[in-house]
Amino acid sequence: MGLAVQHTAAMHPRRGRPRTAAERRTALVVASVMTLFVGTVYVVVVLGGAQVLGDPSSPHTVLSILATTVVALSFEPLRARVEHRAARLTNGGRPPPYEVLRGFCDAVAGSYPAEEIPTRMARTLVQGTDAEWAEVWLDVRGRMVRAGSWPAAGDGRGRAPEDPAVLHLGVGYAGGPLGEIRLRPRGGRQLTPVEDRLVTGLAGQAGLVLGEVRLRTALAQRFAELSARAEELRSSRRRLVTAQDDERRRLERDIHDGAQQHLLALTVNLRLAQSLAKRSPERAAEVLAAQAPAARTTVRTVVSLSRGIYPSVLTEQGLPEALAEAAASSGIAVRVDADPVGSCPADVGAALYFTCLEALQNAAKHSGAAEVRVRLAREESAVTLTVEDDGHGFDRVRTRTGTGLANMADRMDAVGGLLEIGASPAGGVRVRARVPLRTGPEA
Repeated sequence: MGLAVQHTAAMHPRRGRPRTAAERRTALVVASVMTLFVGTVYVVVVLGGAQVLGDPSSPHTVLSILATTVVALSFEPLRARVEHRAARLTNGGRPPPYEVLRGFCDAVAGSYPAEEIPTRMARTLVQGTDAEWAEVWLDVRGRMVRAGSWPAAGDGRGRAPEDPAVLHLGVGYAGGPLGEIRLRPRGGRQLTPVEDRLVTGLAGQAGLVLGEVRLRTALAQRFAELSARAEELRSSRRRLVTAQDDERRRLERDIHDGAQQHLLALTVNLRLAQSLAKRSPERAAEVLAAQAPAARTTVRTVVSLSRGIYPSVLTEQGLPEALAEAAASSGIAVRVDADPVGSCPADVGAALYFTCLEALQNAAKHSGAAEVRVRLAREESAVTLTVEDDGHGFDRVRTRTGTGLANMADRMDAVGGLLEIGASPAGGVRVRARVPLRTGPEA
């Protein structure tokens, strides 16, 4: 019995602080149950064994050793279980604060993502203090951001931080502030000393993890800002390309309404000169002389306006026919192999058409090629244009990038495409443009 009494006396060592009423009730329950357990073991093993052996008059040494061994092996596991049940019983069915804090520490040390820690922290506070709600706020780039709450809140403004019943506890790490914990005790009551220690201890345990959460939150916000700026840039380029295409259509109208009228006037005057040639040669000569400057002016106007004009064949017949027409008017032999691309979006078709036009012009000017091959292929979710020549190629390191290559890259970027420029199998240059086809409402 001496060993058992020592275990019971050492069951709750003093820790330099007064116990709360709940802790005293828990200790009393545990001491009572463990005393009953030790007495029961002694009665059953020592006295009952002596009865079985037929010698109840004197203690049996072997039975005493056996009882002591049973108590020594079973005491600590049983005490921990009894203490756990007693703590819940004296704490209104809730786990005791120290158990809640231990569970949170295990969660932090476990495999939970750092983003979940603030919510788990708020949940731990509610469970350990029986509060109405708890929130964890972080100072992210000079602005307070709610990182977690329990129960979950429906909006991003928080729950009445100006409420005088709400407790505010600052959280810091490495000498710097991280944010704060907001807690509203149920019914506006004051926290008990144990609950107050739980909140303080939890804030201290979570400092490092909350620092990581704040860093990730700041990075996520920065990523969202950069993504928005990138999307804005793509939209701006798309608008620029659309404006350029609109301008080409306007030029087409100008040619029809302006330059074409000059040409019609030239035709009428030349026919007039032809009719006057026999009847009045002098008058015919005067008419012809007057048409020479007009003809030169009209030619310059037509040439100027026709550069870069949006081809009507692209709108009326589609991309393959537009590429074939561009190849026919090129200054170099071009072989076109085009698959039907179906309902290709207008901006995608325009981007591929003018990319091909630019590649053909570069090949005619710089490649020294005898032939250029244009291949248009429709894949399941993309359209690919390949322009290859059999010329002498070029060194991209030594060759200065001109506006033609930049224009092709801008057009592909505006429609979310990819432009690749490299060597062709024949030794010349290969330009490959691949554009994914949109399937949503914008397609």
